[in-house]
Amino acid sequence: MDKTHSAILRYLSANTARFQRRLEEFLAIPSVSAEAAHRPDVLQAAEWTAGALRALGSARVELLPTPGAPIVFAQAGAEPGAGPRRPTVLIYGHYDVQPADPVKLWETEPFRATARGEYLHGRGASDMKGQIVAVLAACEALLREAERPPVFKFLFEGEEETGSNNLPEFIRTHAELLACDLCLNPDAGMIAAELPTITYGLRGLAYFELRLRGPERDLHSGMYGGVVLNPAQVLCELIAGMHDGRGRVALPGFYDPVRPLDEGERRELARLPMDEDFYLKNAGVAELWGEQGYTPVERASARPTLEVNGLQSGWTGEGSKTVLPAAAMAKLSMRLVPDQKPEEVKAQLERYLQSRVPPAVRWELEQLAGGPPALSARDSPGVRALSAALEQVWGRRPVFRREGGSIPVVAFLQQYLGVQSLLTGFALPDDNAHSPNEKLHLPTWRKGMQALALFFCRLSENERP
Repeated sequence: MDKTHSAILRYLSANTARFQRRLEEFLAIPSVSAEAAHRPDVLQAAEWTAGALRALGSARVELLPTPGAPIVFAQAGAEPGAGPRRPTVLIYGHYDVQPADPVKLWETEPFRATARGEYLHGRGASDMKGQIVAVLAACEALLREAERPPVFKFLFEGEEETGSNNLPEFIRTHAELLACDLCLNPDAGMIAAELPTITYGLRGLAYFELRLRGPERDLHSGMYGGVVLNPAQVLCELIAGMHDGRGRVALPGFYDPVRPLDEGERRELARLPMDEDFYLKNAGVAELWGEQGYTPVERASARPTLEVNGLQSGWTGEGSKTVLPAAAMAKLSMRLVPDQKPEEVKAQLERYLQSRVPPAVRWELEQLAGGPPALSARDSPGVRALSAALEQVWGRRPVFRREGGSIPVVAFLQQYLGVQSLLTGFALPDDNAHSPNEKLHLPTWRKGMQALALFFCRLSENERP
């Protein structure tokens, strides 16, 4: 290990407690983008992020408005093109978090960071405030200890958890501001604490709210049951028909554009330690379900899906109330793979509803979020630098995987800037992201800081990617 690498690692070790205090402060801000009541908190989180970037020594920090939450942009290090060649790295993150509900299931206060053993508990600890603080710590170490750090640009948004609806237009209209050689996105995770991971593929997302309406008002089920068509019954039948007996999505044309998995990629995915027992343990279920002909890891990362995320109709309070409900609603999401598009699957769902909903029931479909899938190269200078840094810290080569979730910014950056994203991160499968009792494994988080810092150092030592 050379002197610069050693100095960077010493700096991180000496300041670890300060970085954790910074994270605890960040977690105390309930920046829930999905709830209007938390809009002031989302703005507070944006201002906190801007303050952290100023403390980093960024020459330029701005809160740039959008129709929703502001984008926090900053630049640190030398001006692009000034002096010897050095890469420009765009770092992406989001400062918003998921709602804490159901709060009663939390064992600690959701918005008060609580250390318990090797874990730090709190909403956003894993997804992704912990990742933001880790990357800021790594950048700080480079700016303090490296002679030629990369040029850092930062793009932090506050609407990722609600679909990043304003991000595509922002990137399109600020392409020159965001110009870079590559993007680092630490919003992915690891398969296990001892197994560093690089993600090269993401599924896209199409999210809908389906509303059905029957009678003008809730009716007495004793007087009208068997006479008036029940919207809740219609909704159940519609949802039941969205999959066939082999676990495949039954919308006409759904699989037509799907890019098949080749045998080489299937072999790579088979190397991951994510067999049936892995999913049974982490999901807490007795058996698995899904599309026949594919392994669990293929179904969860490289095949498209349709899921019911929520249902509502009629009386759901305590006790009984015999009504025939006037309306029913479902939240539906689809995870998309290359070469599916959100607008195309919406059209497929609309055609399905047009053919299945009886005339006695009116329906309305609203798309709430959408983003395309993305694939990145697995062999590039940036990937090689990241792989070497992860191996240096963990003592083993990282594995490559496709992620089942969606990070819309990756596809937008490919489309508007022509750059690929390096996806990594230090969240673990049992961190309870999006669930009660979210937590961050602190030993893994500290290793993550080191790996990110060494990655930046390796980039600055080599030619621009």
